[in-house]
Amino acid sequence: MHRLLLMCSCAAICLAADAPSVPEPPKADMVYLLLADNLVPTDALEAQIDVRNKGKKNEESTHYVPGEHAGAKTPLTSPIFVIKRGSLSPEALQVFAFEIKNGRREVTFSKKKSNKPFTMTIIPTATEGVYRMEVDQNLPPGEYAVTPNGSEQVFCFAVY
Repeated sequence: MHRLLLMCSCAAICLAADAPSVPEPPKADMVYLLLADNLVPTDALEAQIDVRNKGKKNEESTHYVPGEHAGAKTPLTSPIFVIKRGSLSPEALQVFAFEIKNGRREVTFSKKKSNKPFTMTIIPTATEGVYRMEVDQNLPPGEYAVTPNGSEQVFCFAVY
């Protein structure tokens, strides 16, 4: 009987450990960096678009935001984010690296140059509607954006 009780207790502890506990974000649809037990809001902006060679075979588009540096910074090369689901779906979020050019942060997409997003693992937390997102690769120091697929909304951060 004691063994059964002990096994049930261990199982309950293991199940509770599956859903990580993180602070609940104060706002929905905002991406936060998780630093220790603190949530740091990323810089929420709308990217602008420059389209070059429109309609041609080598058409490219540059998506940019003003300024060279994000206010939200992390020393973690595999950043962890927290989002409270509202209209944004955590599964639609992607991470892209920016290049610093002409006093702004930008990323260019073209048929000949493939900018692939960094992959993330999305984990539901113990709090309903709150998700933890972990970048799967190590990011070198630089400027980055989390963005919903097909949107110009960006949540900027830097790795230092």
